[in-house]
Amino acid sequence: MPRTYLHAFTKPSRSEFLTMVRGEGARVYDSNGKEYIDGMASLWYCNIGHGNKEMADAIAKQVTTLESYNNFDPFSTDITDVLTDKLHSLSPMKDNRVFLCSSGSEAVDTAMKLARLAHVQAGRPERTIIISRGRGYHGTNFGGTSAQGLPLNRVGYDPLVPDVTQVDPDDIEALSVMMSRDGARIAAVLVEPLQGAGGVFPPRDGYLASLRKLCDQHGAYLIFDEVISGFGRLGHWFAAQHYGVTPDFTCFAKAVTSGYVPLGGVFVGAAPRAALESDPNFFLRTGYTYSGHATACAAALKNLEIIEREGLVQRATHIGGLVSQALHALHRDGLLKEVRGDGAVWAAGLHKQHDAMVVRDLALRNGAIVRGIGADTNAFCPPLVTTDAELGRLMDAYASALHEHVKAVA
Repeated sequence: MPRTYLHAFTKPSRSEFLTMVRGEGARVYDSNGKEYIDGMASLWYCNIGHGNKEMADAIAKQVTTLESYNNFDPFSTDITDVLTDKLHSLSPMKDNRVFLCSSGSEAVDTAMKLARLAHVQAGRPERTIIISRGRGYHGTNFGGTSAQGLPLNRVGYDPLVPDVTQVDPDDIEALSVMMSRDGARIAAVLVEPLQGAGGVFPPRDGYLASLRKLCDQHGAYLIFDEVISGFGRLGHWFAAQHYGVTPDFTCFAKAVTSGYVPLGGVFVGAAPRAALESDPNFFLRTGYTYSGHATACAAALKNLEIIEREGLVQRATHIGGLVSQALHALHRDGLLKEVRGDGAVWAAGLHKQHDAMVVRDLALRNGAIVRGIGADTNAFCPPLVTTDAELGRLMDAYASALHEHVKAVA
């Protein structure tokens, strides 16, 4: 009998799974009681670690007070305002407002819609083109699927959203040519400052600053997809601060609650905000039932408190340094083709004769969770509470798996 649960990003024919049942800090446990060091913070998000009782208490307190209430006209909830004030204070985007939703995919689609809408409200309805980069991952709603720079994630879903196109992820000149040609019709450029799910690719030196300049020259908005890089992952609250480039919109999700309750959102910067607020009779007709969900907001506030109190933004740099050192040692030994990363997000690029999924599975057997991306990349994104000893176990387990695979195919 087939399983009733249709898993995401999985072969529908698969019937055997590794069932996780418990977590504590950087460790998780399967249904057989086996312990693993979680080298991926589940899926790039559990910055404060698993099983945090403070989070459970904060969530329970909100549920027993008011689990949620819709935030459509004319309603609001007090904790939603408290959270957006806090988020506003952390963002490098001054004079921003915060739109809330429930996921990174919703955040990306919302930013794309608001970018087009802000141009309409500013008297520029012809600006509909949204440009994204190859290798970029922007969720799986229709807007984000249309902006995918990962071709396989687009297959089978045509027709996609019109006027959404991709450029080479590293060629700023190609983007400049496109913007010079179509500048009067471009609404926005959508990028991950550090590309994550496509294989962990930091931006080339000067790329983001050049991108900001091009958007300013051609009147386009710049959207940062910080669903992975936000909330301390790169040693700053946001990648915009890490790289010194401020966008017009920022999409966030994942680590805003460390995954304890689904929450996402969009920072709307000064320029699009002014356009959206210019007509006092304009009515914003987009949003979600759970926009501003009170329990999700309570979880986010407690999560941010924990990150600040425990110095996890700063610890990301230390954690990333240890992962980087271990991977570069494997590279010097000739076991890896390359090492990519920044902050506490890293990737091992494998030689073409090796298989990242096989190495992933061997690491699982050794009690370590890393992510396989395609055939040639293993990714690392540990919880920011991971101890040095746990990081040592993670990287030793990975090194053993890599050694075993390399020997087997030699």
